[in-house]
Amino acid sequence: MLTLLSIKDFAVVKAAELEFGPGLTVISGETGAGKSLLVDALGFLSGLRADSGMVRHGAERAELSAQFDLADTAPARDWLREQELDEGDDCQLRRTLRADGGSKAWINGRPATLAQLAELAGLLVEIHGQHEHQALLSKSSQLALLDGYGGHEAALDDVAAAAAQWSTLLREREALSKQGDVSDRIAYLEHQLGELERESLAPEAIAELGASHRRHAHAAALIAACDAAFARLAGEDAPSMARQLQQSRIDLARVAEHESRLTDVDALLDAAAIQLDEAAALIERIREDLDVDPEQFEEMERRLGRIHDLARKHRVAPEQLAVQQEALAAELESLRGAGKRVAALDGEIESARGRWRTAADALSKARAKAAKALSRSTTSLIGELGMGGGKFEVALEPQNGERPDANGAERVEFLVSANAGQPPRPLRKVASGGELSRISLAIEVAALGGDLVPTMVFDEVDSGIGGAVAEIVGQKLRALGGKRQALCVTHLPQVAAQGHAHYRVSKAASDGVTQSAVERLDAKQRGEELARMLGGVEVSKEARAAAKRLLDNVN
Repeated sequence: MLTLLSIKDFAVVKAAELEFGPGLTVISGETGAGKSLLVDALGFLSGLRADSGMVRHGAERAELSAQFDLADTAPARDWLREQELDEGDDCQLRRTLRADGGSKAWINGRPATLAQLAELAGLLVEIHGQHEHQALLSKSSQLALLDGYGGHEAALDDVAAAAAQWSTLLREREALSKQGDVSDRIAYLEHQLGELERESLAPEAIAELGASHRRHAHAAALIAACDAAFARLAGEDAPSMARQLQQSRIDLARVAEHESRLTDVDALLDAAAIQLDEAAALIERIREDLDVDPEQFEEMERRLGRIHDLARKHRVAPEQLAVQQEALAAELESLRGAGKRVAALDGEIESARGRWRTAADALSKARAKAAKALSRSTTSLIGELGMGGGKFEVALEPQNGERPDANGAERVEFLVSANAGQPPRPLRKVASGGELSRISLAIEVAALGGDLVPTMVFDEVDSGIGGAVAEIVGQKLRALGGKRQALCVTHLPQVAAQGHAHYRVSKAASDGVTQSAVERLDAKQRGEELARMLGGVEVSKEARAAAKRLLDNVN
């Protein structure tokens, strides 16, 4: 619901701020005062193309802002969340129009594109009046309104789910079909896998091969070092280290009774002797394992060479060859089963098409029933709104049904005949702005409760009517306001009297410049405004009495 509209330096409005509540809010004023500028401001906040001519003369830019309460507007909340622009249950649309022709837009204080502004505004407000503002001129909006009127949510979900499954299967078959004859690819993969499978490519196996290669490459140096170390430990050419340690322990034991700390030294020397024995045993075992074998070394070199060649060929590190092998094996398995999968897909696609057709047929029947009911109800209301002989039709246009369509098997076109004897024409081709507004009002009233957009704006919906018809228009707008927030720019007192709230737009010259001002009317001011609308510039007692009767007659 729209709660606040702020305008600055827009056309002849220097500054204005309007607060809105639920129900019907009417806006009146003298001809040329700028009543429709409020609708224009909402239009620009809904993404209309920037117009530098709307910037007030002498100002650098016009600033427009609208505040919405989203408590009962789940689609808008969901959209904001998806776009990461959400701010709880409140939403602000802001836009500037520069005198040089540029413009900027913000949603909840963050920069936004006009496309985003238009998409979000479409979930918040519908403007009925000028052709470029008309939400109901869009076929997609017409279809959404019919489905909302008929309560087709469950049927739409079934169609969308069936279409999604059908689309997924079609994409899979298309991807497989693009592969064409895969025999060459299969032969290539088999050859590649054969090369890889001949080697042990597990990372730990490659690491062990590298370590063995290094041992064999340095076998001579390792043997020499082990022999020299063992000779020193074993004492082949001189007293062994173990013998020297034992002698040291004997020498220290003779005097240990005079220094208690020598007991600790003896324990350390004993541990060192044990470790020296273990080290000598390990060196001996290592030496026994070492052997200079040129043939074995050459075989290792060949294996490492093959592994590095494979790594270069597949453009991966040697340690990644096992992963590459698994990937090629998976692709090969997929290609070997592609033919069978294509054959199976044909059957699955046909089944999915059948499920979609069943769901779409059920939706089509529901739409046909709702279309007849909406046509009858709207035609009746058109007559009440001063278009006697007029006729409204909801035409269902079948689609070919050869591709999955989440919206069903038809599109909708709203057709209107404004006068008896005239053939129905698409609503978007109705020339008269006044007729278009009244037809839109009739549709909205007939579909009351089925439209998810919370705020509807009617600009000069009462153009070209008067008397009893004007009173009916006002009553219909008030009824609409009971279900949705409605704003109406009007010049008829019969319509203005039906409002739950009333704003008056006036203009005056200040320093030779015409400016408009907007004022919310209290009960007394409202009576005076209705009297002015009834009697003109000179407000008579009779006009005031008539204005009072209008207000008293409002339910």
